[in-house]
Amino acid sequence: MLHGYGPSLLQGAGLTLSVALLSLMVASVLGLLGAVAKLSGSPVLRGIATVYTTAIRGVPDLVLMLLIFYGGQMLINAAWARWTEAPAPDIDPFVAGVATLGLIFGAYLTETFRGAIQGVPAGQIEAARACGMAPLTVLRRIVLPQMLRLALPGFTNNWLVLVKSTALVSVIGLTDMLQKAAQAAGATREPFTFYAAVGGLYLALTAVSVLALRGVQRRLEQGVKGAGL
Repeated sequence: MLHGYGPSLLQGAGLTLSVALLSLMVASVLGLLGAVAKLSGSPVLRGIATVYTTAIRGVPDLVLMLLIFYGGQMLINAAWARWTEAPAPDIDPFVAGVATLGLIFGAYLTETFRGAIQGVPAGQIEAARACGMAPLTVLRRIVLPQMLRLALPGFTNNWLVLVKSTALVSVIGLTDMLQKAAQAAGATREPFTFYAAVGGLYLALTAVSVLALRGVQRRLEQGVKGAGL
């Protein structure tokens, strides 16, 4: 049915999953930093975080992908030419894809984490501070554990969208499963077969993700309802 291109599509699926997971790690770090900055008492930090989330969420993902990949290469070429006449290194499409998706979804996770942090009872934070806990200790032991439970539904939605958005990396030359499908479709002249197969692989990834994250949600909620929280 797939004319021997099945292993190639699975290889592309592995690359797609790698891009998605690494992008999620970058996005989670940026999202947490952005949320803390937005809730901080510093107008400068709040301003930087607000500009970041507003700008990133206001520009289409594809435009950002092209800007970072091609625009970043232009900046590297210009900077490199100032120091040496040797050819400048090329931006790796994998690195560019991970960085772009991480930057994009870091902005969305900033708002997800910010809302979750605000959902933590303020009395608990005040009590921890009254006991002499340092701000970082309060964040690590009081805020983050509860924030994870509150943020998980929004985090899940962002992860599902991120998985689908990995298809954008095919436009910068990364051989993910969409690029593999395009190559197979061109060789066999059966585009529907291969794009349908890719759609099925994306659906499988998202379905497994939903089941796994629901299990995490149930685990985090153990004892919460019983305690009346």
